[in-house]
This record gives sequence, structure tokens and C-alpha cells, in this order.
Amino acid sequence: MTDTLRWLRELIAIDSPTGFTKQAAQYTHEVLTQIGYEPEFTNKGAVRCTLGKGEPKLSIAAHLDTLGGIVEELCNNGTLRISMIGSYPPNSFEGCYVRVHTHEQKVYTGSLLLDNPSAHANKEVGKTERSLRSMHVRIDEQVSSKDDILALGIRGGDFVCFEPHYQELPSGYIKSRFMDNKAGCFVLFELAAKLKQLGKEFPVELYFSNYEEVGHGGAGGYSPTIQELLVIDMGVVGEGVSGSECAVSICAKDSSGPYDYEMRSTLRRLAEEKKIPC
Repeated sequence: MTDTLRWLRELIAIDSPTGFTKQAAQYTHEVLTQIGYEPEFTNKGAVRCTLGKGEPKLSIAAHLDTLGGIVEELCNNGTLRISMIGSYPPNSFEGCYVRVHTHEQKVYTGSLLLDNPSAHANKEVGKTERSLRSMHVRIDEQVSSKDDILALGIRGGDFVCFEPHYQELPSGYIKSRFMDNKAGCFVLFELAAKLKQLGKEFPVELYFSNYEEVGHGGAGGYSPTIQELLVIDMGVVGEGVSGSECAVSICAKDSSGPYDYEMRSTLRRLAEEKKIPC
């Protein structure tokens, strides 16, 4: 039986916070090459790939980079303070297992914890505000001082990556961190493979950006002939919005402003014609 989720599983397993995406980009390049295409890297480290002959007019993009952290301070008690990569509420990662990647290619595991986290010792633990100034990374090594951390080779600027906790469930659901936006990348892999299987070619470019979480992933690097950009990303689900995990979201605007009305109208019409819930 074909392992249809292998690409998703393997991509999510690769740590790739913004600024640390080389391995994920290389994996993407390898997948597209194995399918039968000729992808290329941009100067910025993104990956782009044309799905047919001719000059592409449309680019379909998804992003490889994820949220994460970077070592900001080596503390005197042997713990680490981190700086945020991307934007997230720190409490959403409290207790999460992490991996610290050093410049010497060593990887250390640890956990992101609240300072003084034991309820036995700290009666205010439930009331303490969670911020990266009140939280630390505890390394899974015998360390109790800054010198101990230095001896491991850990330095400021090392990347701190959160464990995704990927699971494929009997119900057919998949739960994992960083489905935003590695699920989108997986969709593009599947699209490329299906077109190759059918022997179809289109002058369309796939673009895998690597700086989306810090706001400039799609700012450049496309083929010079591109006229339209369609981005695949997560759909917002929550109070006050109409998104659903079981439907496609056609985004009207984000915090920076509205998206192109004509393109949105075309996408909505196509969804209705193809009976795609949106």
C-alpha cells in the first residue's frame, strides 16, 4: 500500500524555524526531483519549481518555516532564556519538549518551563504570567551554571525547535504542531505528483517560501514572468470568524489589509462549481 502521508510526516519531523530552514528546503528539492521536476533554490533559500513548459504566469506558494526560538541568554543556574521566532503566546508551548541545535551540529533536548514551576514549591504557579522572561529552557544534561552550558557548546544564537508531536489517528485526522504550513507544502507535493502521474503540464510555478513567520517570506524570488500569486496557508478558526477545519477558507483580509477582490471572486466561483466547501 502506498504511504500517502510519508512526505507530510517526514517534512514535519524536520526542524525548520524561520532562519533554520536549509534542511527542509533541501528535502523539498529532493521530493520534487524524485517526482520528476527540476526545482531550484532562490538566493534567499526558498524553493521554486515549474510544472510545465513555457513561462509561468501563476505561482502557488506555501511556506516551509515554522515558529520557534533562539537562545538569547545563558543563565547562571544552567538554564536558557530564548527569544521568540514568529509570534505566539508562550503558554501554548509551556512544557513542550525542545531541541537546541548548536553551531557545531550538536543537538540537545530539553523542555520549555515556567520559572520555579513546581506547585509544591510555588503557590503562585497558576497565577504567574507566562512570558519568555518568566520561562526558561531546561537542558536534559547535568548542568547548573553558565560554564556548564558553555562546555556543551551551546551559545547565544543557537536555534531552539519545538517538538511537533505528530500523530496519525484511526479517525483519519492528523494532529501536530506546524501543520501551518507544512500541510500546505504537502498539498503542493501531492499536486505535483498527480500532474506528473497524469502526464499533464501547466505553466505554473510552485514556490516554497522560508521567511513567512517573520513577514517577508513571499516578498520576492518568483520567476520574472509571474503575474498572479495564490498562497496556500492555514485558515483561521475561532470565535468571530467563519473558518472551519472541514472547509476551505478564502481569506478576504488579514492585519495588513484586504486581498485582491477579483481573485477571491474567481476562487469562490471555482469552489462553488466544484462543490468544494468554503
